[in-house]
Amino acid sequence: MEYINNPREIEERSFEIITEELGDKVFPEAIAPMVKRIIHTTADFEYADLLEILNGGYESGMEALKQGKKIYADTRMIQVAVNKKALADHGIEIVNYVHDADVAAEAKERGVTRSTVSMEKALKDDSVGIFAIGNAPTALYTLIEQVKQGTAKPALIIGAPIGFVGAAESKEALDQIDSPVIRINGRKGGSPVVAAILNAMLYQLGREW
Repeated sequence: MEYINNPREIEERSFEIITEELGDKVFPEAIAPMVKRIIHTTADFEYADLLEILNGGYESGMEALKQGKKIYADTRMIQVAVNKKALADHGIEIVNYVHDADVAAEAKERGVTRSTVSMEKALKDDSVGIFAIGNAPTALYTLIEQVKQGTAKPALIIGAPIGFVGAAESKEALDQIDSPVIRINGRKGGSPVVAAILNAMLYQLGREW
């Protein structure tokens, strides 16, 4: 039985197939690697049409990464899936507070999601510049509310919560603010997609340095 068993060759061939199957679709040079990496992660070509960048989201996010701004991720899965070496090379920390004891206790007392309280905790840290949301619409809604109130000014919001209750609507609500945004429209998204977006940006940053 013959098959490819070299990780680099597998990835290279995967991206060749993705490029072939995208056909006539054309993306800006800086954005194409992001689209392809999302498709590589999901094997779902619909993401080529679902990805949307608003208000200079890509450029602002890249600048925040260059400055070493922290990334707040709403799941540990995002933390695990983002390339550790790429983060370390640029002195970037990725944080998540959903499982912190104080967050759990406050969420229970208030009768709200831990994602809400975790986001509120992240917003108190001025060194967090990028907010990466792949799971909880409540986290995204909380962030949008704070931006509207003028108490938050994110360098980039990655809005990609997945699901049937509030996911698509929370991403549509990003239209109400002028923050830099990268989002996945509709119900699709999730932590692997967010990690793919961040990895694509980090790899691009590595090429620029």
